[in-house]
Amino acid sequence: MTAFFERIADLPAICDPARGADILDTLTKAFGTSESLAPAAKLLRDEPKVRELLAGALSGAPYLSALAQRDPGLLADCLLRDPDVHLEQASAELAAAAEAAKTPKEVMAALRRYKRRVALLVGLADLGGVWPTEAVLRAMSLAAETAVDQAVRFLFRQACDAGQIIGPPPATPRGYFVIAMGKLGGHELNYSSDIDVIVFYDADVAGLAPGVEPSAFFVRLTRELVRLLQEHTGDGYVFRTDLRLRPDPGATQVALSTDAGLAYYESFGQNWERAALIKARIVAGDIEAGEEFLRQLDPFIWRKYLDFASIADIHAMKRRVHAHKGHGTIAVAGHDIKLGRGGIRDIEFFAQTQQLIAGGRHPELRLRGTIETLQELARGGWIEAKAADDLTHAYYFLRRVENRLQMIGDQQTHTLPDEPDELRRFGALSGFADADAFADALVAELAKVESHYGALFEKLPPLPEAAPSIVLPSDEGDPAALAALEKLGFRNPEQAIASVRAWQSGRYPATRSARARERLSEFLPSLLDIFGRTAEPDLALATFDKVMAEMPAGVQLFSLLAANPSLLRLVADIMGTAPRLASILARRPRLLDAVLDPGFFGAVPTPTKRKELVERSLAQATDYQDALDRARIVGREQGFLIGVRVISGTVSASQAGAAYGTLAETLIETLAGRVEAELERQHGRMPGGQAAVVAMGKLGGREMTATSDLDLITVYEFGGEGMQSEGAKSLSGSQYYMRFTQRLIAALSAQTAEGSLYQVDMRLRPSGNQGPVATSLASFVDYQRNSAWTWEHLALTRARVVSGPPELRNTIERTIGEVLRRARDRARVAADVRTMRDKIEEEKGTRDIWDLKHVRGGLIDIEFLTQFLLIVSAHDHPEVLDQNTAGALNKLLQAQVLSLGDAEILIPAATLYHTLTQCLRLCLDKPFVTDEAPRALKDLLARASDMPDFATLEAMLKDTLSAVHELYKRIVA
Repeated sequence: MTAFFERIADLPAICDPARGADILDTLTKAFGTSESLAPAAKLLRDEPKVRELLAGALSGAPYLSALAQRDPGLLADCLLRDPDVHLEQASAELAAAAEAAKTPKEVMAALRRYKRRVALLVGLADLGGVWPTEAVLRAMSLAAETAVDQAVRFLFRQACDAGQIIGPPPATPRGYFVIAMGKLGGHELNYSSDIDVIVFYDADVAGLAPGVEPSAFFVRLTRELVRLLQEHTGDGYVFRTDLRLRPDPGATQVALSTDAGLAYYESFGQNWERAALIKARIVAGDIEAGEEFLRQLDPFIWRKYLDFASIADIHAMKRRVHAHKGHGTIAVAGHDIKLGRGGIRDIEFFAQTQQLIAGGRHPELRLRGTIETLQELARGGWIEAKAADDLTHAYYFLRRVENRLQMIGDQQTHTLPDEPDELRRFGALSGFADADAFADALVAELAKVESHYGALFEKLPPLPEAAPSIVLPSDEGDPAALAALEKLGFRNPEQAIASVRAWQSGRYPATRSARARERLSEFLPSLLDIFGRTAEPDLALATFDKVMAEMPAGVQLFSLLAANPSLLRLVADIMGTAPRLASILARRPRLLDAVLDPGFFGAVPTPTKRKELVERSLAQATDYQDALDRARIVGREQGFLIGVRVISGTVSASQAGAAYGTLAETLIETLAGRVEAELERQHGRMPGGQAAVVAMGKLGGREMTATSDLDLITVYEFGGEGMQSEGAKSLSGSQYYMRFTQRLIAALSAQTAEGSLYQVDMRLRPSGNQGPVATSLASFVDYQRNSAWTWEHLALTRARVVSGPPELRNTIERTIGEVLRRARDRARVAADVRTMRDKIEEEKGTRDIWDLKHVRGGLIDIEFLTQFLLIVSAHDHPEVLDQNTAGALNKLLQAQVLSLGDAEILIPAATLYHTLTQCLRLCLDKPFVTDEAPRALKDLLARASDMPDFATLEAMLKDTLSAVHELYKRIVA
């Protein structure tokens, strides 16, 4: 046996020496409080590597620091004992404690003590290089497996004691088993991961007592299992447990009979479920029954011959890659190392694709682990040895990065920090001297993955030939043409032929010219082929037909598509997914010009870059009216590009919200300057005058969507009472800035030849619609301090100054901060919030879960709850203030105003609601109705939410709404 400290091989860099020194001092004092800790005190004093590891790890990862300082004895054990033996003994001690437990409370406490021990041991072993990454992942997987197994055993002992199971307590549960999926199934669990499991039972062998109904019994037992594992207590939690990979989760119970499971997979199982079941592994319950169940699923998972649907699914993924291949650059700040370009998901998909294709005929490929699969693929000649080596190295590198991201705050995140200082700190925790060194290493690995990932598709089997070409005759009932379209995937080929004949006959203005029809003929076969590859070919073609009918001319769009076949895929995605974007494209097809920019699929333009684009466009304006038109052109173009990036998957919904926000800010600031110059030209300069624009609502919170209004307040000041502007047509100060505000509203919202930019809402100004459209600084300060209602202070939590001179901006921001940090009567504020929420419920309440704003547990609940916590907590915790909902919730968690358990419901909920709202506002201009929605839109919603399919998403949404509403009632109501 070798002690932990003797095996330290790597060390994190110390990003904060002062913090590291404080931690070492605290630990030295803690180790000095007990004779039993004397060996640890000596170790800390005599071993430089131990001091450096602890200083770097605990100063860089607050979660590890909290574990160590909560239990110095645990830290001493981790440092002094052999880590492999330590982990084995911890598992054995849990088994003994669970067997001795008499109540759920006792077993929950034992499970949570075990998890804390594993979390500290694994975190330090990872950061110190004591275990290689493979061992770290396996240790976390073993811990989860052990916890689930002991919890199941305890529950069956309880059921046996209660007489629900016949006979003495069984050595192992009978007829009930838990299948680990995903990373747990592959022994690859990350540091702060959910565990994905599916639960089945066979009532015939379970030994249930007479009168015990199997379904109700096993569903209750499974719900209790989840509670034992994930409920937050004073001891923390064990593992967040996700059951949504079960068959048809929106309509089935959390535990299913084996007969129902087999029937589902045999009749309705989808290809993504085949891929998911590759990693399936029995981890608890009746192991023998579980293994037999998986053996019966072998024919579903491992097919000897790939059918059309299987190859089509793989090629659908291929097309998504090819749409982006060769475009853009890999980012570092804010990069998602799991789902982003060159990330962990790409490596996993690389391996699983080969398994789906060849595993049916080659049993040696039926492996669960990603790395062992890559190695076997290389041995069998399926991939090059270099590809396996590169991907293995990248996989372990990215998994180490992932683990370090998660051990900072015990949160399931995969996104690197955006802020330079935070990125520097994270680089140090990962052992790099500075952020640049970390970035260089990361980009090199991501680039290697991306290169191999793109090359993968060049070797896939081809799709079966549907029709080499399509010649549409004058007779719309021609059997050959109908058969060709059916082979392409059209369910209503007669209607498809009718639409195309309408185009070819010049029935629409867009195709009346001979030139337009010639251009259309050039790409028509490709267009039909690509529409046939969408989720709903008939819908895509019908939407394109509507676009054709609305277009005043077609030569421009047809020429673009004929000259750039890659655009056809993008157009097909828009037609099949986003009717709203399709309508915009019909009116202004020149928007596609911007997509041809080689940098389109790269990073979203920074605020500085976007400001340059807007200012460069407006600088070419010949007069004020021309400036307004140019603002609309560039604003619409940039907004369209953000939307297309969401559809194509190159930006996330949260990134899109920030991008829409920075675009609006830039346009407000630029147009405010133009309005001010025009006002001075007509009425002269106002002595000592200055104005600022305050963003509220979605813009203030950086959560804008494609259709968001702008909630604005204008605040001004000038030289003094009685002052007049200096022009020939002089105005008083209040008149001057009311005129400024009215013109700014018009500059943003008025219809010109190029349309409008935004709808502007000024109702959040002091006194609402009863007050003047512009507010003096003195009035704004007085109103917020002395007259504003609770709801106005809630709204003020999202206020952000987006335009104006620095001095005025600072004064407004200081006032807002002072008001929000005021001490408040929590009960009174809660009563006001309840009254407001109840009034909204009375007027606009709904049971439609897709009315995400008004449904209980939806956006209004989560925003009211967050804003309530902000204004009642900011007096004691001013650091919690943040205009963004998710940002505020994170700060409330860090300040311990919000418990970890509540945060783990609210933060993912805020992200989910924003993601879904973003996609729905982008794609639709009417309410979302599940039964009427295009399948491609449902697929987009599931993909954007990182769900395997829409049914799973809908099930999760229902659960999330319920959980948020319960929290709202507990915290506010």
